[in-house]
Amino acid sequence: MTRHLLAWDACSESVAANGVAKRTIAGGAANLVRIVVPAGTSAPRHSHAHEQFVQVISGSGTLETEQGRAPFAAGSVFHFPAEAWHAAEFETETVLVETNLSV
Repeated sequence: MTRHLLAWDACSESVAANGVAKRTIAGGAANLVRIVVPAGTSAPRHSHAHEQFVQVISGSGTLETEQGRAPFAAGSVFHFPAEAWHAAEFETETVLVETNLSV
């Protein structure tokens, strides 16, 4: 049975070598991922086979897409259609929540 009330802290956490920590809630047609990115981290140019929305909960940095470079902060929302490339630099510790739609 699917739980209807979840807590991020109850989800297992994976931590990459660069300190980026992720917790995932999987769904049938989408998943949510809570990501904590350390200050000074860069995400190189990449794309995904799926559509993605990213909400910035806290922190700041610069997003780069085919549309150019733009600063972001808490309250910003990114939308990446499938295969749209993007890159980011994180000036401060940043908390993101991604919604990844199934392909």
